[in-house]
Order: sequence, then structure tokens, then C-alpha cells
Amino acid sequence: MILNSLSLCYHNKLILAPMVRVGTLPMRLLALDYGADIVYCEELIDLKMIQCKRVVNEVLSTVDFVAPDDRVVFRTCEREQNRVVFQMVRDAIILSTLVKGIRRPVTCKIRILPSLEDTLSLVKRIERTGIAAIAVHGRKREERPQHPVSCEVIKAIADTLSIPVIANGGSHDHIQRYSDIEDFRQATAASSVMVARAAMWNPSIFLKEGLRPLEEVMQKYIRYAVQYDNHYTNTKYCLCQMLREQLESPQGRLLHAAQSSREICEAFGLGAFYEETTQELDAQRAKLSARTSEETGEPAEDTSGVIKMAVKFDRRAYPAQITPKMCLLEWCRREKLAQPVYETVSSWLWPALQPAMALPWDKSKKLAEQAAAIVCLRSQGLPEGRLGEESPSLHKRKREAPDQDPGGPRAQELAQPGELCKKPFVALGSGEESPLEGW
Repeated sequence: MILNSLSLCYHNKLILAPMVRVGTLPMRLLALDYGADIVYCEELIDLKMIQCKRVVNEVLSTVDFVAPDDRVVFRTCEREQNRVVFQMVRDAIILSTLVKGIRRPVTCKIRILPSLEDTLSLVKRIERTGIAAIAVHGRKREERPQHPVSCEVIKAIADTLSIPVIANGGSHDHIQRYSDIEDFRQATAASSVMVARAAMWNPSIFLKEGLRPLEEVMQKYIRYAVQYDNHYTNTKYCLCQMLREQLESPQGRLLHAAQSSREICEAFGLGAFYEETTQELDAQRAKLSARTSEETGEPAEDTSGVIKMAVKFDRRAYPAQITPKMCLLEWCRREKLAQPVYETVSSWLWPALQPAMALPWDKSKKLAEQAAAIVCLRSQGLPEGRLGEESPSLHKRKREAPDQDPGGPRAQELAQPGELCKKPFVALGSGEESPLEGW
């Protein structure tokens, strides 16, 4: 079941199909660049969306729907306004109520039933609910891509209904190049064509002039992924789908080994682009943080000398055995400084350095402490252990002595602080909302 913009028309359109893990913002934008008229996001669960908070992301110029665990469930931008279709899980029972209860048109996507008679009966009932269009995947629920698509059934549906019918399922047998899309449309008598795997393999399938070289397409995808802060695991998955049989090539092996967005960029010769873009985003975050402090009357550094930064601890961005707190403790030991001390849920951090605090507040003491450690490390220009940048010494120590107590005798060694040991650090945790939450 799909909610879409009022201005969308489903006649004679090229459409990017909804695909799990593929239909995120970078892929949708890339498909639009290459000629798609409409792009579907991946299918999302309605309950998950209800739990999300809508956040205007001024750093990325996006609107994000952020889950309680701070994961971005759906991200969109102005570029795809009136072109994106938001797909939610199917539920035929509420279809009529949904059509009557909202101002935006609703469409539906189905697979065919075992018999033509049952299929036509179903689509007639669906049409009577008042939907704007229906997409039909020409295979039964139990059939896989290697099974032939039933163009005849889609054609029978198109001949029966008065609303636009969108043909789907032709990637394996019919669609290898741009001209094949029109051939598939004519074979099914459909109003429009929805392309899934052929677009996943190479989104330039929508380009009238023909397919672009895969490396060029992948580099363009990576640029969007970095610009819109796409999580590296999703970026890596989509690129692997494009490489397919080339995964064993030297570049494929580099991609397979990549553990961060930086490493993915380096594998495709975009290391300089990654550094430049991330610096621009960091500068924008700092500018926004300073502006927010001015608007609230709260100085970026208060009279106590506490450093405040807008950071969140995302466990997915760090190796399983390494955290910012561990990196900070390791650095303090190496420099013979006192063990860091964390105070309260808002997590003021008192190392033998400047006090640090992270914005916004976190939901637990553990998360707040990790965020405070991030502030401390970043303020000193130190690695925080993120994937692709973990401290070699810490990584080696964890490998050789995984059971060593981080709070053992070494952690109790105290020393006189040096010239850097003059101010505290603060990680702002839970209970306080911020425009930066979820970024």
C-alpha cells in the first residue's frame, strides 16, 4: 500500500520499483538522474514509522524520520519531491478507509493469484476502493525471478481496469536495455513499467541514450551516499548488487573488505572527495551548533570551561571490541594522565584535560558516557575508534588480551596533568531535545 504526492501521474512512466535495502535516498536520486519518472522507497512497516520522530536535517538539507534508537528509517530531500512514492506494508482491510481518510492518492502493488479468474476478481475489488493506480508483478507469490513473468495476465488486468496498470517483473526475461522497457510495456498493454533488478544492477537502464559504464554509475552512487550520510553497510550492499559477478575482481575484493564509507571511497578512487565532503558537513554541523547556542542564549563554551559538541554514539560505526571510552582510556594511559571520570546521565567528562559534554542528551548513562568520550577525543584531534580508524595499539591489545580489565591496576595510575590538562568535557545526554537529534 502506497501513499504518494498529489501531482503524481501514472500514465506512460518509468518507475524504480520498491526494493529492500536498495531503495534508499542515494539510489532513488541516481535513478532520477538517469531518467526515472517516479521512484519508490523500500517497503517500510507502518508501526515503525509511527514510532519515528520527524527531523528537519539542516546539515544535509533533508527530512529524516528517526526511530527511537536514532536510526534513520526514511530520509528524503527536495530533489525527489513529487517524484517519490512512500511504500508501506500491505493491508487490504484498511485500503478503502485509507483512500477515504487522506487527501493524497493511494496506489497498490500486488502479485497475481494462481488463477486468472481469481486475479481479475481481486483487482476489480481493489479498483472499487478508489485507488489511483495498481502495480502488478506478473508472478505468483511463491515464484522467484527465474520463473517466467506472465505478460498475458498483466495484459488481461490492463484490459479489465480503467485505472493505470503498472507492469512489473520483466527484468529477468525482457529488460536488458532502455528500448526493452517499452517492448515490455506493449507486451503487457500497461500504462507504465516498474523496473526492479535491472535498475538495481545498473540504474542507467532508465537512460534513453543507453547504459553508462558501471564504474561511472557506481562512483556517482557513492557520491550521493557520502553527501547524504548513507550508512556504509547500506552503501556497500547496493554496490555489491551492481558488481555481481565482478565481486572477485581486485576492486570487488577491496569493496568486500571495506569497513567504512572512507574505505569504500578509497576503493573507487574517491578518497579526496570523501575527505572534502565530510569536512564540509562537519563545518556545517559546527556552524549550526553555534547558531543554536546563540538562539538559546547558551554559549558553546560556558563559564566553567566545558566544551560542548553535537554528537551521538552510534554503536554500528565502531568495531565490536572498541568504543570511544576505551580509546580515551588507552590514550590517557599512554600519556600517563589520570583515568577519565564521568559524572551523571548528562555525562560531564573530567579527564586530565578540558571538561567535555555532548549535545543532545542521551537516553542512558552508558550512551552519554560514550558521547562525552567522543567530544573529548575530537577536541584533541584523537582517533575515536570508528570503523576504518581504530587505534592500532588498542586493536592489538584487545586481540592479545581480550579479558584484560579496563579498570584494573593500570587504570589507577595517576600523573600530574601537562599543559593540555586545563579544562573539562561534556556530553549532553537525555531529557533535552535539540534540532540536531538523529543526525
